[in-house]
Amino acid sequence: MRLFRYIILLLAAAAVAGVAVTGCARGQEDTGISIGISKIVTHPALDAIEQGIQDGLTELGVENVTYDLQNANGEITAAASIAQKFKTDRVDIAVGIATPTAQSLANALKEIPVVFSAVTEPIEAGLVEQYTSGYGNVTGISDLTPVGAQIRLLQETAGIRRLGMVYTSGEANAVLLAQMAEEVCDELGIEFIASAVTNSSEVKQAAQAIAGKVDGFYVSNDNTVVSALPSLVDVAMTAGIPIMSADTTSAVGTDVMMAWGFDYYKLGKATARMIKQILDGTDPAAIPVGFMTDPSDITLRINLDTARSIGMSIPQSVIDQAAVIVENGVERAQ
Repeated sequence: MRLFRYIILLLAAAAVAGVAVTGCARGQEDTGISIGISKIVTHPALDAIEQGIQDGLTELGVENVTYDLQNANGEITAAASIAQKFKTDRVDIAVGIATPTAQSLANALKEIPVVFSAVTEPIEAGLVEQYTSGYGNVTGISDLTPVGAQIRLLQETAGIRRLGMVYTSGEANAVLLAQMAEEVCDELGIEFIASAVTNSSEVKQAAQAIAGKVDGFYVSNDNTVVSALPSLVDVAMTAGIPIMSADTTSAVGTDVMMAWGFDYYKLGKATARMIKQILDGTDPAAIPVGFMTDPSDITLRINLDTARSIGMSIPQSVIDQAAVIVENGVERAQ
């Protein structure tokens, strides 16, 4: 099943490259473009997407853009209010960063193009019906992460037998990733112990509830949990157990031992390319769902200082795979 999923992802990514730009061109010669961007919460990864979108459109030559940058602060009701604001203001394109905000935009806006970004499973989220095309006025880019590879690497490195995961029960993408993590653990003979939260203030307590039962934590692309990552890291360091995070951006400046995932700034630029297609006249329904499948989009970050602090030794074979190493307080690319 997993092999089929990733084959689909690769096919979808290939399809994006072949989309023809049709319709009435609207690029930089048109003035007064308004783009509304709604993100579910502020944290480094989602902020990087937001910045990547703006920088990407500038690099693509899109001028005279007015951005309405909105943050739902983790509240679904706020996400719905933002969508209504974009509808009233009649933005030219609405961008939803993360699943809840994208869903709110798709539900409220039927005549305005909606582009989602960092939505793990857009079909299950009800945003599109298939990967090979958009749906109505909606298309976008997924941030489906290589869950199996991440957990296998943590097992190889730390020899974990019981994996803990804090996830948000109200986020469709978070629930899906928790299910995928559990399936991987079943395959690897690892006991999977999960703890659900509804908001970021519950993350530390949820981590504390299972810290004594696990020998490693896995953090997925769960916006609520990542926004409270420092509190989870604090629990893990106190318990002396490692973390594997799918979010390399948010791992910077923390004691996350290993992070393996996308460059979210690049994800923002990829989202900008999709927005440019729509500005140039392409119907969103004609644009396939995008996926970050290029090897250059994936980064492995290892914090050797954290490993030493919790008494772990990372094999040289794993260190050699890393793009970024943190040692003696210094971060370096290799």
